[in-house]
Amino acid sequence: MKLGSLKEGGRDGTLVVVSRDLGRAVRVPDIAGSLQRALEEWTLAAPRLNAVSEALNLGRAESINAEPVFAVDFAQFASPLPRAYEFVDGSAYLPHVARVRKARGAEVPASFYVDPLMYQATSAGFLGPRDPIMVTSEDYGIDLEAEVVVITDDVPMAVGAEAAAAHIQLVGLVNDVSLRFLIPDELAKGFGFLQSKPRSALSPVFVTPDELGEAWRDSKLHLPLISHYNGEWFGAPEAGVDMQFNFGQLIAHAARTRPLSAGTIVGSGTVANEDTSLGASCFAEKRTVEALRDGKPSTPFMSFGDRVRIEMLDRDGSSIFGAIEQSIQKA
Repeated sequence: MKLGSLKEGGRDGTLVVVSRDLGRAVRVPDIAGSLQRALEEWTLAAPRLNAVSEALNLGRAESINAEPVFAVDFAQFASPLPRAYEFVDGSAYLPHVARVRKARGAEVPASFYVDPLMYQATSAGFLGPRDPIMVTSEDYGIDLEAEVVVITDDVPMAVGAEAAAAHIQLVGLVNDVSLRFLIPDELAKGFGFLQSKPRSALSPVFVTPDELGEAWRDSKLHLPLISHYNGEWFGAPEAGVDMQFNFGQLIAHAARTRPLSAGTIVGSGTVANEDTSLGASCFAEKRTVEALRDGKPSTPFMSFGDRVRIEMLDRDGSSIFGAIEQSIQKA
């Protein structure tokens, strides 16, 4: 099934079930008012939501459980989780890490191949999938980061990777916005990201893993993640290739010393492949490839008025999560 949230009903939005073709949706107030509430009661809510999904996908009903079925307009959608208790973001694609480090003359430490990179990301608010990215200055080095995310139910502390995978209830995408020129000084302090990581945007819908069919296996999503910039193709790296740590391993890493609350978002990090002909999922990656090839980067970071589009298509060419479509605007 596919789930989203409308921009109504307070800060957590109003939960809706969305049809497989992303054309129709219906509210489900008798099951859960918000996606966060549904995730907190997932064992009870999921079967009822799935029944609504099956009825919606038949495409004949004008209402379900007395709630009207309506046409989807993603401009009216918030992110599926307009805010979350936790967003922990990994960096599971080591080709990206290796190239960035090589460009500055550094090697990848051996520990990176056995111990995931991860940080505590911004989760108090997510932009809607059609909301603009508001930035005060182009001098910050505005960048997109196309990633896959999973959403968990309650995860116990010290869970193993195999057991952690069973706690993945939903899958989606994120544009993890970065301000690249602020990052070096922040990391030099030895205390992590803060100002360099503003609010991100989630895909219009999240889907249950069964919706992905054979594309979901080994706790990885095996499809290209497609990005466009100002209407031009930017990249389509394979999300299931060159991912050093799967989502079960990433969740287990995050939960090593603490439980994770239902609704926790776990990110893959920027999707990147060894094969650079598949393009990039962020400007930092593209600029690094240019620097290694030409001695210096030639592509600038984003400017006010620029547009980005991030989505994933199934093998039949249909959008799975809906597209994240955003413009860069001056705050």
